Amino acid sequence: MRRATLLSLVVGIILVTLKGIAWSMTDSLSMMSSLADSMLDVIASTINFMAVRYALQPPDHEHRFGHGKAEDLATLVQAIFICGSGVFLVIEGIHRIISPSTIYNSAIGIGVMIVSIVLSLGLVGYQRHVVRKTASGVVAADALHYFVDFLTNVGVIVALCLTAGLGIKVADPFIALLIAAYILYGSFTIGQSAFQNLMDREFSDAEREEIKRIVCADSEVIGLHELRTRRSGIHGFIQFHLDLDQNMSLRRAHEISDRVEDALMKAFANTDIIIHQDPLHGDKTP
Repeated sequence: MRRATLLSLVVGIILVTLKGIAWSMTDSLSMMSSLADSMLDVIASTINFMAVRYALQPPDHEHRFGHGKAEDLATLVQAIFICGSGVFLVIEGIHRIISPSTIYNSAIGIGVMIVSIVLSLGLVGYQRHVVRKTASGVVAADALHYFVDFLTNVGVIVALCLTAGLGIKVADPFIALLIAAYILYGSFTIGQSAFQNLMDREFSDAEREEIKRIVCADSEVIGLHELRTRRSGIHGFIQFHLDLDQNMSLRRAHEISDRVEDALMKAFANTDIIIHQDPLHGDKTP
């Protein structure tokens, strides 16, 4: 996660530099939209770089549940930044449709976009590899940013070709509006996920059913109740009451609880599990 956020920051700075030069030479709105997106990527990547390092710190005396919420806060801030850039592009796109402008040095712009596409795809590939290993929300959000950057770069190439090659001036602002729509959609998606994590939303229904299945698969477990789950960054939290035979010794109850905890840990990595043993009458329920 640390390497992914550092690489994201470096790539973002390179892209902003290249696109800034290309925009100054072409005066393309699509190029400006791509530049704005990359500038926000750098801001977001800087926040991610700091947030991930803080979020990965182990629990301390003042933060018994760790620092994972920093990751969700960083993701929510990213969503706000991305939404702002989308709104700006919508306003500028409408203005350019009303008053089309000429694009210059389109060959330079296309060359910069090809370099940007290669860098963006390479970064997204590595970020998705990290997400598969860590389930990091902040790295997933960053990967979405740079995939949007990839789509933006493709859109800019199309706009430059249509405008400079065929003289269709409105192609540039229309493509910028399409990019803006995708940016707004992406910001809503990642913002909603981060907000739900900050509000301690439960695991999905499928995950909760899997927890119940694993717990009740133990032959000495009667059942469970008061199941509560939540996420904080890449870390999950599961707690519940475990129903056991009332005649069982305390030592035996703890042995079963440890066995159930180990089974859950195999299915839910990076998860803190709290189990309370409850004595009950009767045999194991179906």
